[in-house]
Amino acid sequence: MFDAALLPLQRRILTPPGRYLAARGVRADQITLAGCAIGLAAAAAAALGLYWLALLGLALNRLADGLDGAVARETGPSDRGAFLDIALDFVFYAAFPLGFVLADPGANAVAGAVLLASFILSGTSFLAFAVIAAKRGLNAADYPTKGIFYLGGLTEGAETIAVFALFCLFPGAFSVLALVFAAACAVTGASRLITGWQAFGPR
Repeated sequence: MFDAALLPLQRRILTPPGRYLAARGVRADQITLAGCAIGLAAAAAAALGLYWLALLGLALNRLADGLDGAVARETGPSDRGAFLDIALDFVFYAAFPLGFVLADPGANAVAGAVLLASFILSGTSFLAFAVIAAKRGLNAADYPTKGIFYLGGLTEGAETIAVFALFCLFPGAFSVLALVFAAACAVTGASRLITGWQAFGPR
């Protein structure tokens, strides 16, 4: 919901360090892979009950997710980079809440499963729309620098990261937070299905 509004600010902040890294031979794909590794480590920290360490890993993962785009804009974006970026984002989005399930399965397993199911609905509708949009040559006006068609919704990246941070700050409230966010993700997924049905009807 807020990603389009936050994108210009993110670009202003990350363009200088992205330019610095690109000038020193750092590649965007390297940052993407490193960010995923950090994100998986953050999920492992959550599973071990090290929630402040998980929060730090979350922040570093998201920093890497922004920096890889900044470097790509300096060196030239690639289809492989766009593929890695979105694919590994989804790996992280699945792994991070799973860490909290593993930390306390008795209290968190059901809510975690519901949340992951809602992510599947939201994520598959997002990716399916992007595939057909690319086939039809469509572009997302609100996200002109994205490597694929980016269909917004009630829950996007900013909202997801905010909820993940709340998981770390209030781990005892994981189940409640997860179920509330799962409902919001379900609304997003349903809205994307409706948008796709309408947009890709007979021409």
